[in-house]
Amino acid sequence: MSDRQQGYRVLARKYRPARLADLVGQDVLVRTLTNAFAADRLAHAWLLTGVRGVGKTTTARILARALNCTGEDGARDAPAAEPCGRCEHCAAIAADRHVDVLELDAASRTGVDDVREIIESARYAPARGRFKVYIVDEVHMLSTAAFNALLKTLEEPPAHVKFVFATTEARKIPVTVLSRCQRFDLRRVDAGALAGYLAKIAEREGTEAEADALALVARAADGSVRDALSLLDQAIGDAAGGAVAEAAVRDMLGLADRERVFDLLESTLDGSLPRALDLFDAQHAAGADPAIVLEDMLALSHWLTRIKVAPELAADPGVPEAERVRARGLAEKLAVPELTLCWQILLKGLAETRMAPAPAQAAEMVLVRLAHAAALPSPAELARRLEGGEGAPAAPAAAAPGGRAAGAAPKAAPKAAPRSFAEAAQLFADRREAVLHDHLVNDVHLVGFEPGRIELRAEPGAPPDLAARVARRLESWTGERWTVALSDREGEATLKAQDETRAATDAEAAARDPLVGRILEAFPGATIDRVRRSGADRTAGAEGA
Repeated sequence: MSDRQQGYRVLARKYRPARLADLVGQDVLVRTLTNAFAADRLAHAWLLTGVRGVGKTTTARILARALNCTGEDGARDAPAAEPCGRCEHCAAIAADRHVDVLELDAASRTGVDDVREIIESARYAPARGRFKVYIVDEVHMLSTAAFNALLKTLEEPPAHVKFVFATTEARKIPVTVLSRCQRFDLRRVDAGALAGYLAKIAEREGTEAEADALALVARAADGSVRDALSLLDQAIGDAAGGAVAEAAVRDMLGLADRERVFDLLESTLDGSLPRALDLFDAQHAAGADPAIVLEDMLALSHWLTRIKVAPELAADPGVPEAERVRARGLAEKLAVPELTLCWQILLKGLAETRMAPAPAQAAEMVLVRLAHAAALPSPAELARRLEGGEGAPAAPAAAAPGGRAAGAAPKAAPKAAPRSFAEAAQLFADRREAVLHDHLVNDVHLVGFEPGRIELRAEPGAPPDLAARVARRLESWTGERWTVALSDREGEATLKAQDETRAATDAEAAARDPLVGRILEAFPGATIDRVRRSGADRTAGAEGA
């Protein structure tokens, strides 16, 4: 049968590793298993865990062949780490028709009856091979009863039985099962190593491929060899016999141009919203997915933060020189608090964009939010302003139309000096000094007040430096010198107590009003909860509760 009659084999199947040495990026696993075969120290159960496409099932099949391989001449009488791939056992296992190698998909066969079949068949010696090998894929999907049924056989299996479990969710496997297995965590393959592997595959396929194009494929695969080969297969098909180009791969993946991502992030953090929105619109029109644009910005903000913390990372030879220069310059301009705030806003905005009915609009709103948040003062700057007596800004600084707004809002103009203690306390509320305002309302009694001087008696709940802090704030806000002294004299009731007394008096007065009385009669059970005044002595109305 010709190759055309057999049908095309996708790259992920065509280049599936047949030996441990062929596995990509799993050096620890390869070294450990190779040494175990050489020393004849083979476990009776292996657990292979890792993300999709890193080689779990492939490794399981390689182990099955290594355990049963007899060599091309049939003279091999012991397991070997490197199966020949040509003997009857290797050929049968590769074709999935070996009677002594059973693959079970736990995602579709989860019950105790399926496991009972394994337990019963494990008692009998292998029909053809050296070992009976049971490969259970997605083993975490087995039911609790199935795991419990397997425990005894898994702990003390017959000498001719080997178990190989594969899973992406090792934490879902009972610890009683984990403790009976030799565990290997297959790693995500590094993007650089994956790009090098893809270059070899492209060469074997007789296809030219730009290094930057393969780097894009490797990054998009996120450490999965299978995903990388599938994407490369698609890119070769898109090239239609020509070279695999970076621009074509970028369009295929719906990615934003890397330089444009730099431009977009820099414009947004500079507060240049019109330019940032134009850049986003251009990328979206070119086919970039809004969520992927935000993902790229998120990845860039993470990289810039790492460069800020460890500058030597900017010299990574795996990154193009243009990007390294651009990243160093951008990292020098931005502070770590700005980058962490950028990360938080983009991360939250990415989730919103993925769920939004109009992703492009949601992404634009994220950019607007990020631009305005970048104009806010940093926590350190805000703390300095509070220490200097300025208080928190009444409103965040707006980003200038053509550039970045100043981190700190201009200092507020001095206010007129308060004419009463109540006005002084209200000034603290207006300036957003909530803690000091709370103490002035609840924890002090006014003994005397005149412009520039306040005398108070403090309750035990007031902080010992309250007087000094109040005087410093008033002097800063009014431009006049203030003295706040503490006294042992009784003084007036607290402002809160005065408000409560006033509210009770207003409620009593309202209740005596004929109109209010008729309302209360019309609504049995209604009470006066609060009275609001629209004038000095006029009752505006009463709210029923």
